[in-house]
Amino acid sequence: MLTFFRRVSKSKVGTWIMAAVLIAILAGFAASDISNFGSGKIGFGMGADTLASVGDQRVTEREMSEAMQKRLQNVREQNPAADYSTIARDFDEILALLIDQRSLIAFGDKFGFPLSKKLLDGQIAQLPGVKGLDGKVSAASYQTFLQRQQMTDAQVRQLLASGLFQQLILSPVASNARLSVGMATPYASMMLESREGEAAAVPIEPFKAGLKATDADVQQFYAANRNHYMIPEQRALRFAIIGPEQVSGIAATDQEITDYYNKNQAIYGSRETRNLSQVVVPDQATANGIATRAKGGATLAAAAAPAGSNAAVTALADQTRQAYASVAGDKAATAVFGAASGSVVGPVQSEFGWVVVKVESVKSASGKTLAAAHDEIGARLVADKRKAAIEDMVDKIQNAIDDGSNFVEAAGKAKAPVTTTPLIVANGSSLADPRFKIAPELAPAVKTGFEIAPNDPPEIVSLGDKGYAVVSPGQVVAAAPAPLASIRDRVAADWLDQQAFKRAKIAADGIAAKAASGASLADAIKQAGVALPAARPVAARRIQIATAQGQVPPALKMLFTFGQGKAKALPDPQGRGFYIVKVTKIVPGNATLQPGLISQMQRELREELSEDYARQFVAAIKAELKAKKNDSAIQTMKTRLLTSGN
Repeated sequence: MLTFFRRVSKSKVGTWIMAAVLIAILAGFAASDISNFGSGKIGFGMGADTLASVGDQRVTEREMSEAMQKRLQNVREQNPAADYSTIARDFDEILALLIDQRSLIAFGDKFGFPLSKKLLDGQIAQLPGVKGLDGKVSAASYQTFLQRQQMTDAQVRQLLASGLFQQLILSPVASNARLSVGMATPYASMMLESREGEAAAVPIEPFKAGLKATDADVQQFYAANRNHYMIPEQRALRFAIIGPEQVSGIAATDQEITDYYNKNQAIYGSRETRNLSQVVVPDQATANGIATRAKGGATLAAAAAPAGSNAAVTALADQTRQAYASVAGDKAATAVFGAASGSVVGPVQSEFGWVVVKVESVKSASGKTLAAAHDEIGARLVADKRKAAIEDMVDKIQNAIDDGSNFVEAAGKAKAPVTTTPLIVANGSSLADPRFKIAPELAPAVKTGFEIAPNDPPEIVSLGDKGYAVVSPGQVVAAAPAPLASIRDRVAADWLDQQAFKRAKIAADGIAAKAASGASLADAIKQAGVALPAARPVAARRIQIATAQGQVPPALKMLFTFGQGKAKALPDPQGRGFYIVKVTKIVPGNATLQPGLISQMQRELREELSEDYARQFVAAIKAELKAKKNDSAIQTMKTRLLTSGN
């Protein structure tokens, strides 16, 4: 709803006040060189690799380059043809986020916000991917994580410190924002505003007449738009699968099944459980009185009542001897499980005092014979043994990788079969063979295979219940523009669309100008000299658009972007031409009779106000610490990224 009043960052309030943001950046950007502290200041004498500084903190070109590279990798998971031009708009947002992070760290350093090593250790243990194959954090698993992310321990701690500073510094600032009814009412009234107007479409198709691309046109257009015809990076991935097939010959012996049966009589043997009521008091005299009254026929609760609040009765249901012994001790358990149902036992001394127990009921269940449990135990043992065997194979391969073995050598340690894919893109499909399909369970391994560098050590990836895969890139074909000869028809069609689009823009701007000068939109279209769709009336209330669940037509959005009597042309988001809208009538809204809408607006604006508080506080920090940007270095880096293609 509030997008009509302001354009806010993609980040929400929580982004500013939660360390999870930094964890997301760690997993998403894997930025490095973050632990560098600036040795110079922005301006004269500053190193050319510094993009910005805050206090003694710096944002370096190397860090920004790696952040953009990782961002591109993430985008290519959904759009394999993406290049740096695709994510060009993300540059300023990522740089601003990194500067804000540095600002909080510099603020904490200057004003004494210490973060203990223990606190950061706890944050590290929660990072995705830090735990080893056994599900635990160890020095080895952490080192593997650092190698995978291509980061140092200091860099990880720097990122997490920034996240904690966000939580500790910004959370108090941004919380509990308040907004008056008087401030919310005008916004609520705007939501009730209604508008009427005219809308028309100017498609590009009528403007293609007479256009035909020459060879020179196609070659020139291709040269200027090479990045739009990129073939994404392709890799032939090598997999060594460690799964159930490698351990299918492992079985459980009869002796192992018998031993397991004998050791687990609590599961398979006959079983007796008891429902008990007990009272525990600190001295024997009180316990004697309770036991006497209970054995005389009183309920345990009534027998304990004279002892007051120090003699509370506890009900214990379905107690085995072992379970009750863990509560009251062996001595009490022996006495209780040797008594008949309905008996009162005690007092018996335990570690917690004197115990009086009433056996409310006794239930007995027969167990399973060895023959009856044989297959069940066998299946359990086989599963455990095969899992252990797989883990052992994985450990051998990991040790071989840690010792410097390459993919072939590491796979050979476990005698795991090796398969190699044809050249594929990041989503697992083959451009050369559309029939090729990667096995669905290998999707995590494919993702890792495109994340690691060709000269990186092999990675071991969990495939869930399918086992593990050792993955390593084989052949790597860098992203590059498709040869013109192979896509000439496509390039010619794109040239035609571009030329028609330019013609359509001239026509649309002319129609909008005439409509804004007083002509009706219908008359302005007639004067364009091209057969175009007729204008049609449009009307809506602002709140209808704000609360729409589906996509709102562009013409209706435009209706609320300029004043009465004005007209504007807007490109179609899908490149099909232009929309022209003229506003003919505006009826202001009045929310004074709708307190519910005002209250809703208060809640929504309160969230925005909290974000504003956080942003203003960070802005104040940057002003206090004299945050500076190296504009020339930033522009140089932007230009280099956009001209580097992939």
